Amino acid sequence: MLSATAKSMTAWLAALLLAGPAIAHGAFVDVTAVDAIGIDARYDTGEPMAQAQVSIFAPDDPAQPWLVGQTDAAGRFVFTPDDRAGRWAIQVRQAGHGAMGYVTVGADGTHNVVMNAAGAGLSWAQRLLMVACVLWGAVGTALFFKRNRQTTVV
Repeated sequence: MLSATAKSMTAWLAALLLAGPAIAHGAFVDVTAVDAIGIDARYDTGEPMAQAQVSIFAPDDPAQPWLVGQTDAAGRFVFTPDDRAGRWAIQVRQAGHGAMGYVTVGADGTHNVVMNAAGAGLSWAQRLLMVACVLWGAVGTALFFKRNRQTTVV
């Protein structure tokens, strides 16, 4: 007489021997080289614009986005334009901040970056102009309140 453990082992052995062949499935990966356009979106502090909204506009329809996506955690986004030649517009926005960039795609499929999508920040001339305007406004306000008020009686 077989013990309970031996009966259990015999049942498992019989199940394995009587089972048909295991049918497995394979996987195939097709890899093709494509010309893609990469976007690296960052704030002027250098911090990446993680999860920012990206809108791509085709040359023949600048009002309707051709593709809408989102940057990854490092502020990167990659897309492949179709065969339409012309100027593609790229818009990256997040929480009120954003920038526009343009890529010209030639009839032969070549890409030409017209304007980098990353914002360049303020130049020194722009900063100097802003400081001058603030100082001019402060001086004007101080002189306005310092003036002698003469009252005229009619």
